[in-house]
Amino acid sequence: MNRTAFFNSPFMLGFDHLERLLERTAKSANDGYPPYNIEETGPDRLRITLAVAGFSRDELDVTVEDNQLVIRGKQTELADKTFLHRGIAARQFQRAFVLADGIEVTGADLANGLLSIELARPQPESVTRKIDIRSGNNKGQAEGDRQ
Repeated sequence: MNRTAFFNSPFMLGFDHLERLLERTAKSANDGYPPYNIEETGPDRLRITLAVAGFSRDELDVTVEDNQLVIRGKQTELADKTFLHRGIAARQFQRAFVLADGIEVTGADLANGLLSIELARPQPESVTRKIDIRSGNNKGQAEGDRQ
């Protein structure tokens, strides 16, 4: 595995998961099928629309796995068909999108060959926490209090 020099910095402690996310994103970006759009539908709402013509609802699967939205499609072929020309292939696909922490999938809809997946991005609450600073004299006392 090639490590990016950016993630080797001693100031980037605990960001290994970001490196893995970037690698997953690079792998899934190479395939152009099925084509998709991502649009902002509101201040904290997104919609991903995939062109999945020929797929029925039962042939599509939408899951969230480890902060990754995964859409799979698998068409079933009927063995009793004889094609004189085959220009439309029964093609399988898997398309993955890495989701930021807090993004939720709120629904999916299939209409006119377009699969739309609705996402919500709630605003994070600001959390401030005060950390007590112990002095050298209190340190031994605090450890003794824990016993």
